[in-house]
Amino acid sequence: KYNKMRLLIIGVGGVGEAVAVMAASKPWIEVIVLAGRKMPRLLEVQARLGNNSKFPIEIVDGFDQAGIENVARKHKIDMILTTATPASNVPIFEAAYNVGANYMDTAASTSTPHPTEPYSKCLEKVGDYQFAREKLWEKKGITAILGMGVEPGMSDVFARYAYDHLFDEMLEVGIRDGSDFETPGHEFAFNFNVWTCLEECLNPPVFWEKEKGFYTQEPLSAAEVFEFPEGLGKIEVVSVEHEEVCMIPRYLSGKGLKKVNFKIAFGNEFIQAMKTLKALGMTGTQPVQVAPGVSITPRDFLARVMPDPAKLPMNGRTCAGTWVKGTKNGKAREVYLYQYCTNQECLDRWGCQAVVAQTAFNTVIALDLVQHGIWKGAGVFGPEAFDAVPFMDRMADYGFPWKMVELTPGQAKL
Repeated sequence: KYNKMRLLIIGVGGVGEAVAVMAASKPWIEVIVLAGRKMPRLLEVQARLGNNSKFPIEIVDGFDQAGIENVARKHKIDMILTTATPASNVPIFEAAYNVGANYMDTAASTSTPHPTEPYSKCLEKVGDYQFAREKLWEKKGITAILGMGVEPGMSDVFARYAYDHLFDEMLEVGIRDGSDFETPGHEFAFNFNVWTCLEECLNPPVFWEKEKGFYTQEPLSAAEVFEFPEGLGKIEVVSVEHEEVCMIPRYLSGKGLKKVNFKIAFGNEFIQAMKTLKALGMTGTQPVQVAPGVSITPRDFLARVMPDPAKLPMNGRTCAGTWVKGTKNGKAREVYLYQYCTNQECLDRWGCQAVVAQTAFNTVIALDLVQHGIWKGAGVFGPEAFDAVPFMDRMADYGFPWKMVELTPGQAKL
């Protein structure tokens, strides 16, 4: 009934590779073009997939809009997915628009902190650039879906499900992510894209409250202890910048929504290391000359010297989910909808670590729903804009089932 998808993936790090592996055998995929800056990495992923004609490779930089447009036209691409650094979202997003392809990312366009009051006021939030072009995409008849991974992505889908099916009033939403990962042989490591980790952790985290609107605080602040299911137990979580806080109020404020925030578990050692890197100037994004004619940004230098997150040895478990407070049938209700997996399970099944796998499978489900016309519409959307049920019905089929626990109302403050 539907044509098969011709997919261009920009960025073949851990998530890009995992998306390609998970989507490779799907009958609705015709071709997946693997695009990135490093030929050895492209060849490595292509060799793993084992079909050079179905998985061609192209050298292109995520910041090279014209180059991306040329690749998309060459391969007759109808969906462009970026799993590269969100800093390159804008040229990729614009390239998709210019060639008339649908677009998806796993993290929305980056923010710009307030110039004088970064820890209290917002200037440009994550995704603002893309949402501002919603009417252009709608007029052109193409679809852009922002933040479609695990968090953001699955967490937003859970919020939509709670809104539609679990609450008469949905008053507060908090995304909570906890894990007990260890990285043997490494005192400090990033378990995700270095640029993305630094953006999330060091940018002012955004909060939303009905009475105050959007506001920010100090990075890695507002610590609390959340009790995670599946035996993970009580873990301290802190606030970081995340798309859900910006997107959930956009779509799900019709049942009395009062508050949205995001908190994740990092551990004191990681937090202190991040603060030290920032103090040393190692988180900068402007090129620094290190030899005549040779420059590199501090972040790119970190990415070169740190262990590759896609190949990082890890042990442990992770739980990502959405904590919702509200009322049902006149009574207070709290639930936590979540997806739990172990690193070993992901390695055994997909050959990649848990953070990567947990992101990638949600992306592939969304691609599946778009290709089959289940998630559809012209414009720029967050995951909350679509029916959650078809997505959640597919999660178990993809090997990542969702679960829900009822919490005792009022025992913990969101």
